[in-house]
Amino acid sequence: MKIFNEDKLRNIVLVGHGGSGKTMLAEAILYNTKSVDRFGQVDDGTSVLDHDQEEIRRKISINTSVAPAVFNEYKINVLDTPGFFDFVGEVKSGIRVADGGVVVVCAVGGLEVGTEKVWGHLEEKNLPRLLFINKMDRENANFQRVIQDLRTKFGQRVIPIQVPIGAAESFKGIVDIIEGKAYINGKEGEIPSELKDEIEEYYHLLIEAVAETDDELLMKYLEGEELTKEEILEGFRKGTMTNQIIPVLCGSALNNIGIDNLLDKIVEGIPSPIEIKPEEAINSQTQENILIKADSGAPASALVFKTMADPFVGKLTLFRVYSGTVKSDSTLWNPVQDKDERIGQLFLIKGKTQTPVPELKAGDIGAVAKLQITATGDTLCNKENPIILKGVEFPKPKLTMAVVPKSKGDEEKISSGLSRLLEEDPTINIEKDATTHELLLSGLGDLHLEVITSKLQKKFGIEVELKSPKIPYKETIKGTIKVEGKHKKQSGGRGQYGHVWMELEPLPSGEGFEFVDKIFGGAVPRQYIPAVEKGVIETMEEGVLAGYPVVDVRVTLYDGSYHSVDSSEMAFKIAASMAFKKGFMDAKPILLEPIMNVTVTVPDEYMGDIIGDLNKKRGRILGMDPQDGFQIIKAQAPLAEMFSYPIDLRSITQGRGDFTMEVDHFEEVPSNLVEKIIAETEEK
Repeated sequence: MKIFNEDKLRNIVLVGHGGSGKTMLAEAILYNTKSVDRFGQVDDGTSVLDHDQEEIRRKISINTSVAPAVFNEYKINVLDTPGFFDFVGEVKSGIRVADGGVVVVCAVGGLEVGTEKVWGHLEEKNLPRLLFINKMDRENANFQRVIQDLRTKFGQRVIPIQVPIGAAESFKGIVDIIEGKAYINGKEGEIPSELKDEIEEYYHLLIEAVAETDDELLMKYLEGEELTKEEILEGFRKGTMTNQIIPVLCGSALNNIGIDNLLDKIVEGIPSPIEIKPEEAINSQTQENILIKADSGAPASALVFKTMADPFVGKLTLFRVYSGTVKSDSTLWNPVQDKDERIGQLFLIKGKTQTPVPELKAGDIGAVAKLQITATGDTLCNKENPIILKGVEFPKPKLTMAVVPKSKGDEEKISSGLSRLLEEDPTINIEKDATTHELLLSGLGDLHLEVITSKLQKKFGIEVELKSPKIPYKETIKGTIKVEGKHKKQSGGRGQYGHVWMELEPLPSGEGFEFVDKIFGGAVPRQYIPAVEKGVIETMEEGVLAGYPVVDVRVTLYDGSYHSVDSSEMAFKIAASMAFKKGFMDAKPILLEPIMNVTVTVPDEYMGDIIGDLNKKRGRILGMDPQDGFQIIKAQAPLAEMFSYPIDLRSITQGRGDFTMEVDHFEEVPSNLVEKIIAETEEK
């Protein structure tokens, strides 16, 4: 493929609800532009873009895939994103490097939750977009209903610029309102007379919207003058690029109807890299804010938006060039890691196919293999012009599960495999819990974690199970007590003798542990006092009541006795442990559980259900804050009740809700639950 200049590039991201047909639309684009010689199908596993084993098996997109298509001397980089909520990190990375979006909507399903979600992501970046109503060939397809719902939800800037000819089995083409032409089975034809009223209505909406993009056009329109076709096209282009107009097109990706017309509008309505606002960056040396323009003659800068980890090929790094020209076999500077990075052979990516290229100019998207230090979100640039571009804002993990190997001895391999998968998916998190000693895997939902474990098995040959994590409870006391511990053993040879008197008392929450030595007159010799403290600390780490660490206790050693021959460090350590265990159980022991700060953001209509659900989870509502049709509910709830909250929230709000959660403090477990927890611990 030849190298394209900045003005001939278009970077578009396909977004939409799961199952709306984004990947099939991308396949149709590739086929129509002769980028592939076979029309790939998702259902039969021949899709160019859904090439991952998991994607083929599940028949859904899991990763953002990239493919270039050449149409009328323009290169269109298509970024096909997943529609399922668990893979929103992939959507965010695709949107970050795109200059425009195509929101794919199902003509049957209409305005769905996923449509609202991706719309919000596009709004965050103020990205120009087109709407494509797909699957007009399906039974129950209803163009007018979908248009009405879209305009009600997203406002009057949503303007149909095409209408379908027929629907379901009778769908055979489209009418382009701007051009005033009908396209039936890919060829120009007569505009059906029954559509003229509908076309007239949408034409007036379009003319009004176009007139508002320019003062001169507005005056002309208000004075009753007709706008020329050139003025309409110019106003359409300006309005689309500034988000004043969001055009709606229609077709069928599966039957390849309306695809070329969509490509025309992508070229006309989506800005090239030189037409977008300059990219904001920071000079990594001076910390100054600077603006980067898409100029292939400027110093090079590129943003890594995706990493693909393969156990055989190695690491493949996908990036967008924001300025300058990146060349094969060169060296760039990574200011985030503060190191040089050797750039080998550059590639254009088409699904899993890699085509070598000598260079990539500003605005283009490509890949390079086997980078040593560069991660997703990093910037690569000239060392003389060290800049850091804004990275990808990935969502934080929501659902946490414990990873249990199916085969003993796989623990190290699991950590290594998960670390490799973390390189390609920054929305997962891996940590070892210091209290429960479990390996915890966090992700955006149950499907996300299921896919991660499946990849672990297929890519690295490691089989694991996911289980609900143990709660990191803690133990403490509410009472004060004095207690004796004596370890005395005489059985031939040298005996063992250690004897202590200790006082146990509670400390304020968060104080941890305090050991006080109040021995006078050598009742316990100085050399044995560290052993007493060690015996207490080791017992606290093991737990007494239910096997969880003990916190917030002061232990005062105030008396004891010793034997000049039989006493030893071990004997005093055992005596201290015995005393602590006995005293702890007599000093009103309690279990503490982690209490989480929870912030839930939901549409107004779900507020009552959410509050009711949190109350069932032993939650406390701290406050509510209305914001743009949403309610932000702040609450506190025990972690024990919140592990499945991502699934519960999605179920209650049909996926419209979101939440964040972090540990705030520990509180006493209600007495009616303590016995159950102790019993469960003993069973394990």
